[in-house]
Amino acid sequence: MDAEEHRPAFVLHDHRVPRPHFDLRLEQDGVLKSWAVPRGLPDSPGRNRLAVQVPDHALDHLTYTDENKFIADIGWWEEQDRNAKRFVFTLHGRGAPVRYALIRTDSDWLLHRTKEQP
Repeated sequence: MDAEEHRPAFVLHDHRVPRPHFDLRLEQDGVLKSWAVPRGLPDSPGRNRLAVQVPDHALDHLTYTDENKFIADIGWWEEQDRNAKRFVFTLHGRGAPVRYALIRTDSDWLLHRTKEQP
């Protein structure tokens, strides 16, 4: 990757209030696209998680924390594939890179950890 090339950021916020949940936020088009993930990111390909798309957030929300919101992971992400029903991406955070897919359902999204990992 060229030193001048921008790597879009991501953050995984761990919320405690009003109910424990996580927010996955991906930098795209000058905002943070956001999904509430009530049970956290899936830890294996056999488990999908509900992901409810919520309103976009400003980029300055990337590092925002308070007494009820913590940063569970932060780093950059890259897109592998996208169409109207599926969006595949890799998160490069504090640990090893992990590839996920957001899959469109009739009303929400499913977050899926792919079998193929980087």
